[in-house]
Amino acid sequence: MNQIQKDNQEPVDVVIMAAGKGTRMKSSLPKVLHRLGGRALVAHVIDTAAGIGARHVVVVTGHGATDVETALEGTVAGVTPQFARQMPQLGTGHAVQQAAPLLPDDGTVLVLSGDVPLIGADTLRALVAESAGRRLALLTIEVDDPQGYGRIVRVQGQQDAEGEVQSIVEEKDASEAQRAIREIYSGVMAVPARLLKTWLARLDNRNAQGEYYLTDIVGFAAVDGVPVVAHRTDDALQVAGVNSPAQLAALERAHQLRQAHALMAQGVRLADPARFDLRGTLVCESDVEIDVNCVFEGAVSLGADVRIGANCVIANARIETGAVIHPFTHIDGEKAGVTVGAGALVGPFARLRPGARLGAEVHIGNFVEVKNSTLAAGAKANHLAYLGDATVGQRVNYGAGSITANYDGANKHRTIIGDDVHVGSNCVLVAPITIGAGGTIGGGSTITKSTEPGALTISRAKQASYAGWQRPQKAPKS
Repeated sequence: MNQIQKDNQEPVDVVIMAAGKGTRMKSSLPKVLHRLGGRALVAHVIDTAAGIGARHVVVVTGHGATDVETALEGTVAGVTPQFARQMPQLGTGHAVQQAAPLLPDDGTVLVLSGDVPLIGADTLRALVAESAGRRLALLTIEVDDPQGYGRIVRVQGQQDAEGEVQSIVEEKDASEAQRAIREIYSGVMAVPARLLKTWLARLDNRNAQGEYYLTDIVGFAAVDGVPVVAHRTDDALQVAGVNSPAQLAALERAHQLRQAHALMAQGVRLADPARFDLRGTLVCESDVEIDVNCVFEGAVSLGADVRIGANCVIANARIETGAVIHPFTHIDGEKAGVTVGAGALVGPFARLRPGARLGAEVHIGNFVEVKNSTLAAGAKANHLAYLGDATVGQRVNYGAGSITANYDGANKHRTIIGDDVHVGSNCVLVAPITIGAGGTIGGGSTITKSTEPGALTISRAKQASYAGWQRPQKAPKS
């Protein structure tokens, strides 16, 4: 049994509102699929639902329903969401009505918004605790400019944070006095399912917008003698929604700054926390240094004393103790991952692709690309080279301009380079091929057959010089 059930003795089911069109985003992409920190807005909300141990997660879709459901199908953060379609979209109450048949009567329902991605698990636990299986609990916040939001109306004379909630009044239906109220409803509530279902059945659309307001259930609760409590937060970031590209960009920067400060609190040294982007997970050991304009995606881990230079993009990689990633390096492990060994030096302007495995003290220099290749300890490819589908031994020196020709037009083949091999500049190693340990490949050679250990192998056309030879001349302009 998860902690939230221990505390409240009732399971928690989550409804996520994700049916809106998001007109102000001016995009064909459904609003909840726009990305924050590299992930869809609604995926963040599902993550949080999983984090509190939700029994069921129901996503209410509408505009772009097929796209949203396809993007979220399967398991997200350990939760397999269910879907309820709202067609047409007739208001927030109508949306929850579509989800109601999927909600068991014995639980507490948490209503969340798919475009409010940074709601915290601790906040939701506190809200469910306030509901306690018998009350309607609302998450509220006091703001300087409440325009456009539903106002929290408390019992007359009790408009402070402790006063009993009487109703939520939407902006278009509010009086002048009510519009002056600065405490607003965040769109998040916790309510016993058995009560929610009876109130949903009583909703009507007799209001300025002709919609079925979920917030009308507050009045029903008051009539039925069910206590309505407000849990007020002072963390505006947790309840910030996204309605426009400008709001999304502002929330992205606030989110990234919060992540940067969390890393610095763990001891990570960021050259400038305002120029840092984390779009996944980043685990750092002690004394890690990260320069400006670096982007981390997927799952990245950095060992002790790792240094990341400016303008690097690193995704799905493990970088071991003491390694240095010089500026403008691109590492993308995708599903296969990338490993950079202890003390390795990579870059600047290097590219490590999926399946790159660098051993200790390996050097990968400027404009070198490595894909699906293993380089043993001490191997070096310092300049302008390509290693694809290769197994490279210890202390190999791989020359500038050299490549493994691993693709024959239909299939990939592997190149094996033994320990202590020296590959000269501008060589082509045509796979499948093995270069014997201790061997040397003369510069400019195209090698199509495997070589013996310790051998010098050269494959070049004979050099010829022609005295007095004249280059072709351009015809004079008329």
